[in-house]
Amino acid sequence: MTKIAIILGSTRPNRRGPQVAQWVLDKAIRLGNAEFELIDLCDHPLPHLDEAVPPMFGPSANEHTRAWAERIAPFDGFVIVTPEYNYSAPGALKNALDHLFAEWANKAVGFVSYGVGGGVLAVGQLRLVCGALGMADVSHYVAISVLTDFEDHTVFTPSERHVTGLNRMLEQVVTWSDALAPLRAPLTVA
Repeated sequence: MTKIAIILGSTRPNRRGPQVAQWVLDKAIRLGNAEFELIDLCDHPLPHLDEAVPPMFGPSANEHTRAWAERIAPFDGFVIVTPEYNYSAPGALKNALDHLFAEWANKAVGFVSYGVGGGVLAVGQLRLVCGALGMADVSHYVAISVLTDFEDHTVFTPSERHVTGLNRMLEQVVTWSDALAPLRAPLTVA
């Protein structure tokens, strides 16, 4: 079965991301069309990019990067849950993406963002980064306002439009992940 990781891209104290990521996971599991697993970047602390050789040139000499690669490699696609900080994605998320290359390539990615303006600027930047890593970003995404979609600015209260958007995005991520599978298969020489 297709395996999709939901990556929680914020590592800040008092972050709103865990509520949003858990909502994504709960809705995704109910679809039953793939296996979904939550990966919290807080559980995978990586130093600022410390690779002597660019990740595209092969395995890392660093144990922390090899462990991160082993965690990411089995997945066929991703949903990135990201806040928007200063019109961009969090540095910890960008750093986690930059640590790897082959583990991201030829896999689908979708986005769930949150921020004052729904986090749309973070998604725009992540689309560029993910494209450079060889990922295929799906068109549907979910944008959540921290001003209107959180009760008392603390408790996430998704609306029906969020659920509809999430379902569309998840369907695309799973479908595209399946379609890209031949590109991820090892080449055989006759």
